[in-house]
Amino acid sequence: QAQVVESGGGLVQAGGSLRLSCVASGSITGRAAMAWYRQAPGNQRELVASITLAGTTNYADSVKGRFTISRDNAKRTVYLQMNSLKLEDTAVYYCRVESLVGYVYWGQGTQVTVSS
Repeated sequence: QAQVVESGGGLVQAGGSLRLSCVASGSITGRAAMAWYRQAPGNQRELVASITLAGTTNYADSVKGRFTISRDNAKRTVYLQMNSLKLEDTAVYYCRVESLVGYVYWGQGTQVTVSS
């Protein structure tokens, strides 16, 4: 059974750092496009960062220079290193995995709360 599980969220003060992890398992191979999205209360889900199988990355303007996405294909894992966190980064962060044939899998989300 295909599964995507995020971890690493929590409560952090503004200016602090967190590292999120997302592990794909089951029928999901390491040959997939991976991305992090987030959704704050009352807002639509938005793309934070993505990384292709070849390692090409893309970031939302709001996180450029602060967040770094990376992956370990052998472990079927994608990471999101978040530095210099701001209050507006508070959201539920979701991992999205898309297989080479176009199947899309979402994780259950992990809460990130940034306090002043």
